[in-house]
Amino acid sequence: MSEHVVSPEVTFAPAHTSGTKRIWKTFWLLSFITIIELVIGIVIYNIHKGEHPNHTLVLAFKGAVCILTLAKAYYIVAVFMHLGDEIRNMIITIVVPLALFIWFIIAFLWDGNSWRNLRNTDAGSRPTQEQAAPATKKSGEKE
Repeated sequence: MSEHVVSPEVTFAPAHTSGTKRIWKTFWLLSFITIIELVIGIVIYNIHKGEHPNHTLVLAFKGAVCILTLAKAYYIVAVFMHLGDEIRNMIITIVVPLALFIWFIIAFLWDGNSWRNLRNTDAGSRPTQEQAAPATKKSGEKE
């Protein structure tokens, strides 16, 4: 009598498509996004060189660079690390801890800044060091 192992799992070999076309498409897309990021970086540099830089515009450009960087990270993970071909549960298993990790970094930076501000003012009981230093007059000047 032959022994056969019965398994409830059914596996199929992945269907291989023309991978080079997808890789080249991703390459050109990532190159295009990188060029846009470099142009935005040069624009930010030139704005900072001006006499009166527009901080709102610089912040908007920096936000755009962050969004473009996240788009590049998505395509790298989806295509080259093959996460885009995985089932939904596998993607959630990777994305949720990553989102929590990013949230932890933001929360710790926020808390650290709050702690620094409280230490600078003894929890609000005295003015900040910048406010406490009045302009002193030189010894030879009239009032």
